Amino acid sequence: MSYAEEFEAIVDTFEKSGGKRDLLKSTQVASMVVAGNKIISKNVVEGIIVQAQETKDGVKVHLKIEDNVKMAYPIHLCFGVVHKTGRQHIESTYEIGNNVNVEFLAHCSFPKAQDVQHIMDAEITIGENSTMRYNEVHFHGPEGGIEVLPKAHINVGKGSKYYSEFRLVDGRVGIFDMDYTVEVGQDGVTELNAKLYGKGNDKIKIKETIHLRGENSKGIAKSRIVNTEESSSEVLGEVIGHAAHARGHIDCTEIVEGEHAAASAVPLVKVVHPLAKITHEAAIGSVDKLQMETLMARGLNEEEAIDIIVKGLLS
Repeated sequence: MSYAEEFEAIVDTFEKSGGKRDLLKSTQVASMVVAGNKIISKNVVEGIIVQAQETKDGVKVHLKIEDNVKMAYPIHLCFGVVHKTGRQHIESTYEIGNNVNVEFLAHCSFPKAQDVQHIMDAEITIGENSTMRYNEVHFHGPEGGIEVLPKAHINVGKGSKYYSEFRLVDGRVGIFDMDYTVEVGQDGVTELNAKLYGKGNDKIKIKETIHLRGENSKGIAKSRIVNTEESSSEVLGEVIGHAAHARGHIDCTEIVEGEHAAASAVPLVKVVHPLAKITHEAAIGSVDKLQMETLMARGLNEEEAIDIIVKGLLS
């Protein structure tokens, strides 16, 4: 494929996952489109410094946002592999300055994946009194032939906030193995959200660790996972209170629908400082039968009813 053809293929699935095509062409919106190891397009706006380099099997990206920058529009990142086979390794470093307000919208597209591996290694450093939001949406094809391996280490500075959401509910998950670690400083806040819908023989593994290092720091790890058919999930959430008045919580809900689906949840809470407080709740259950019967009474079959209930839970 030419660069233009790969751009169009990526953008098509970008739209299917909720993105707007025009934003990737706007000079007012910071954006980057990467197909495999090709940087297809890049736009930088005032206040952002981006260094991007193609590698043998992916890209290295160093993104820096200067102090006191308030981004008018979200930064759009679009990654993917449009072929049936391939490997994409994204190595990212984000430096977020002091007094910054920024939002990232990342769309990852793998519409034809039969033997694809997507690896994401991220190092994020957030200065003081800043807010960073990172929303990542995946669009996968029906084959399930993909392995997604996101790993991130995030440092949240004094008085700063970091919010992330990972969403993978369209297409087959394949193999998913997430490993996030967040270090939260004084008066800092972090919230991690993960929503996935397993089908076929998909395998989902999530490990999220939050270290509440600073006084009055707060953190929550929240996951919503649905397993159907023969899919399985394993969630390990860990929050450690290291400082006075640190507050943390783990909230995990997993739905199992079908005789061969499986789920496990292991919330691990630890308090190092006597004035810290960490709580947790984990629930594993099935689709609400009354909701399902109501939808089926309106003409839907069982599979359609379950799909509507699940997507409502994961919305």
